[in-house]
Amino acid sequence: MALNVGRRLLARQTWHSASRTTALTPLLSVQQRRSQTTNTKPVSQPVPREVMKDGSKADIDASRLNFERNSSPKELLPPQKLIFGHTFTDHMLSIPWTLEKGWGVPRIHPYEPLSLDPSSSVFHYCQTVFEGLKAYRDENGKVTLFRPEMNMARMIRSAGRVALPPFNGDELLTLIKKLVAIDSHWIPQGKGYSLYIRPTLIGVQTTLGVSPPNKALLFVICSPVGPYYKGGFKPVRLLATTEYVRAVPGGTGGFKLGANYAPCLVPQGEANQAGYDQNLWLLGEEHYLTEVGTMNLFVVLKKADGTTELVTPPLDDVVLPGVTRDSVLGLARDQESGKSKLSGFPEKMMVSERPITMKEVKEAADDGRLLEVFGCGTAAIVSAVKAIGYQGKDINIPVGDDGMGPLTKAFHDEIVKRQLGEVDSDWSVVVPPYAD
Repeated sequence: MALNVGRRLLARQTWHSASRTTALTPLLSVQQRRSQTTNTKPVSQPVPREVMKDGSKADIDASRLNFERNSSPKELLPPQKLIFGHTFTDHMLSIPWTLEKGWGVPRIHPYEPLSLDPSSSVFHYCQTVFEGLKAYRDENGKVTLFRPEMNMARMIRSAGRVALPPFNGDELLTLIKKLVAIDSHWIPQGKGYSLYIRPTLIGVQTTLGVSPPNKALLFVICSPVGPYYKGGFKPVRLLATTEYVRAVPGGTGGFKLGANYAPCLVPQGEANQAGYDQNLWLLGEEHYLTEVGTMNLFVVLKKADGTTELVTPPLDDVVLPGVTRDSVLGLARDQESGKSKLSGFPEKMMVSERPITMKEVKEAADDGRLLEVFGCGTAAIVSAVKAIGYQGKDINIPVGDDGMGPLTKAFHDEIVKRQLGEVDSDWSVVVPPYAD
């Protein structure tokens, strides 16, 4: 059931709202051409196990797990010396796939280099998708994951977009739990510390030529990480990028593909050289806001009647359906509906998934109605924005003394409580101890 809920959330396409006809006029010609040449029915949705099981090709099966314990475990680094993504645990998970037989035997084994043929399709055609999620360990040793079923659903959907094989997300999640349990001593205890988990699926067909691969490899590695902001929260400065485009409707921006990330490095470098921390990705001649760097984006506005409006751009294969984004929206909608009364949230709140332009942001700033801007994602949870460079001038945005606005801080605190299990929530999934 959890995967079905995640599937519905991730598949939601909100650009196709009534407002799109008027708000996205310059893009309609692109969409009209798409409708004439492609099937508009969503593709690459998560495939239920009963559909994939045809009696001849095996699905991922956690009960077949082969576990080889690392006989030479590494020494743990002191938590204060951890650098994000530089240290890896003793074990990894690997599962091969072939077109002929389906998914092979899952293996948890010592962390080791991969041996791949130079002609492997991942090297030439970027057939790779990945995910990022975290495990947490409390003072009593209990280990939890945060909404992992959404990562599984998104990974299946992303795999379908680049012709990689589908898999049963529940079974993969069971295997990830076992991997995390085996290496749970690698999770540093303390606020802000966690185990970053990186599931990856690659095409490894050993022939040149653009085609769906007949071989693939799914592997999972883990890395202990410390607080994203070690010296306290640091609001960032963004450069609204008009020269480069991250994604367009009908493209791959809404999927977590390796191919989406390398093209962002040059624009980010240019933003850094100009004195900014990251890019704000825009779309179309109207300069619609989409994402900030590799994070989802939220804008907080004050309406004429005093209502606080939380705005985030819609998805439509342009914006990645982030797990943290969905969590922010979930908390905000509970506040909006009156279901919850959360500390730090405004009494009158409106949640909008709608297009928003730089013109609207600039006008709101000029009128004193721009309250906050922040990005959100797995690594940082939230990242406050203090300025946006746009057309040669900076748009300044209020931030609090502690480096973030009041609503940004409220979202951060509420999500952290659920990640650590401090608040009873079905978003927190317990990892049972490993039993041989």
